[in-house]
Amino acid sequence: MTVDVERVGAVTVVTINRPERRNALDPATMSGIGRALVDAETDDAVRCVVLTGAGDKAFCAGLDLRAFAEGGISTDNLPTPGLDVLLERVYPKPIIAAINGAALAGGFEIMLACDLVVAADHALFGIPEVKRGLVAAGGGTRLPLRIPLPLALELGLTGEPVDAIRARELGLVNRVVPAADVRREAVALAETIAANGPLAVAATKELMWAEAAGMSIAAVGVRTKPVFESEDAREGALAFAQRRAPVWRNR
Repeated sequence: MTVDVERVGAVTVVTINRPERRNALDPATMSGIGRALVDAETDDAVRCVVLTGAGDKAFCAGLDLRAFAEGGISTDNLPTPGLDVLLERVYPKPIIAAINGAALAGGFEIMLACDLVVAADHALFGIPEVKRGLVAAGGGTRLPLRIPLPLALELGLTGEPVDAIRARELGLVNRVVPAADVRREAVALAETIAANGPLAVAATKELMWAEAAGMSIAAVGVRTKPVFESEDAREGALAFAQRRAPVWRNR
């Protein structure tokens, strides 16, 4: 198995498990990630996802260039579901990248598709595709949605990496922690999110991503009306009044 899946309460932890290949992406690994994310998406008991890599060298080094050079990877044999589950849309549930090492090329693009990032203090980030005559077409070209255009162009055109502290300064990383604490910190953050109303969390994520992409503010009322009219909204107010933890029904 190149992808491991574990449940921690309401959190699904998906681990890319190819440390000997720096967790590089081959078709089997892409397929494993896709299936794990689809399963988490369709399971109402899962409220948040953590995506990480095995070992302490790399979160994901991107495309397995050896397999690509040998013809084992092409646009014609990419698995479905695969990374399209994450890269070609906004994944509907909160997803946290726990960056345990280098997040480069496709690994960096996967990170960009996640909502929050917890990084090890030794992690590196970058899109070095231009150094190999390639283009960061899996999401790297959307980097200007996250940081100012001149900074995005510097990363994209030079192909040079930045360290965890610089990534946090740029706003790409939420928290930088010692390597041994990355998974624990990410799961704790996911549990904090999972304790909130699932309908409210889903709407908040959808609207924030849409707003960042230039969606009209007029759509906000349409999306939030069902949340305010939900059983969970009433339960949240009642639980507050009764000074107890809410019991969410996801309806």
